[in-house]
Amino acid sequence: MGGLSMDQAFVQAPEHRPKASVAEADGIPVIDLSPLLAAGDGDANGVDALAAEVGRASRDWGFFVVVRHGVPAEAVARAAEAQREFFALPPERRAAVARSEAAPMGYYASEHTKNVRDWKEVFDLVPRQTPPPPTTAVADGDLVFDNKWPDDLPGFREAMEEYGEAVEELAFKLLELIARSLGLRPDRLHGFFKDDQTTFIRLNHYPPCPSPDLALGVGRHKDAGALTVLYQDDVGGLDVRRRSDGEWVRVRPVPHSFIINVGDIIQVWSNDRYESAEHRVAVNVEKERFSIPFFFNPAGHTMVEPLEEVVSDESPARYNPYNWGEFFSTRKNSNFKKLDVENVQITHFRKN
Repeated sequence: MGGLSMDQAFVQAPEHRPKASVAEADGIPVIDLSPLLAAGDGDANGVDALAAEVGRASRDWGFFVVVRHGVPAEAVARAAEAQREFFALPPERRAAVARSEAAPMGYYASEHTKNVRDWKEVFDLVPRQTPPPPTTAVADGDLVFDNKWPDDLPGFREAMEEYGEAVEELAFKLLELIARSLGLRPDRLHGFFKDDQTTFIRLNHYPPCPSPDLALGVGRHKDAGALTVLYQDDVGGLDVRRRSDGEWVRVRPVPHSFIINVGDIIQVWSNDRYESAEHRVAVNVEKERFSIPFFFNPAGHTMVEPLEEVVSDESPARYNPYNWGEFFSTRKNSNFKKLDVENVQITHFRKN
C-alpha cells in the first residue's frame, strides 16, 4: 500500500483483535441457483424450494454461498484481472483517480470501520452511468456518484461495466427469492431499485500485513444496504460471527461462487425475520488478497421500514422509517475521519 507503516491507527482494541487461528465454518448453506435460471421451463416447485432454502439461510446465518448462478466465468475473470492491474499501478497513478468527500467514487486507502483504520485500499465505482449519474440528496448538498476511470488502463472500464451488468442481473434474481421466501409476490422489492439506485461496486486490495494479530482488513461490521454479492479470491480471510454461539468462523473460498450477505435493509423490511450477518476480514503476512463486493442498494429517496405485508397486530413494526439516502451518505462520510461516536446503525431506528 505504497509503503504503509503499521501505525496506531490500524491497531484494533484487544477484544477485537483476530485470534491466531480461526475455525473454518461448518454448515454454511451452499445454494445451487440453476432451478431459478431454468424457471422459464415451468419449474415452479424448484423455485419455491429454492426460495425456502434462501429464507432459511437468511434467518439462520444472514448469508449464504451461491453456485451455478448464471454470471459468466469470463466476466468474473476479466474483472478480477482488471482489478489486479489497477492495484499494481504506481501510487501516483492510483492517486490520480482518488475519491473526495463530495464525489465518493474512486480510489482511497484510509477507510475506517468502527473508527479503526482498515488494512486495505479500495476503488469504488457505480455499475451504471447512463442516464446521468444518480445523486443522493443530503442535508448539506448532493453526493455525486460519478465514476473516475483510470484512463491509462486499457479494458478496465469495459471489464467493470460487463461485470456490473451480469451481477446486477443475479442481484435481482436473489431479490425475487427473498421476496418469495417472505410470502410476497416475486417482484415486490424490485421497485425500490428501478431508478437512481445507489448500488456500487468496490474493488478491495488487502496487502500483506506485518502485524495481522493487531490489524484487520475490515473491522467487524454489518452491511447497511439490501444485499451484498461478494466475489473473493482463493486466499481466504472472510470471517463471519456465527449466530448460534457468537464465535468468529472463516468462510472457505468456493470456486466459481459468490457469497451473498443479507444487509440491514432486508433485516428491516423483513421486520427482523432475517438478520444481517456481522463479518470482518483478516489479513496475513505472506499473501495479498482481492475481493469484489457488489453492494445492491435502493434509490436514495427510499424510506426504509418494515413491509406492510410482514407487519401485523401479533408482529408490530420494530423499526421507525428512515431515509436511505441520508443514512448512506452519513456512513460514507465517516470513512474520511475518525468519529467520536459509533457511526449510524439501524439499531438507532429500532422501536422500544
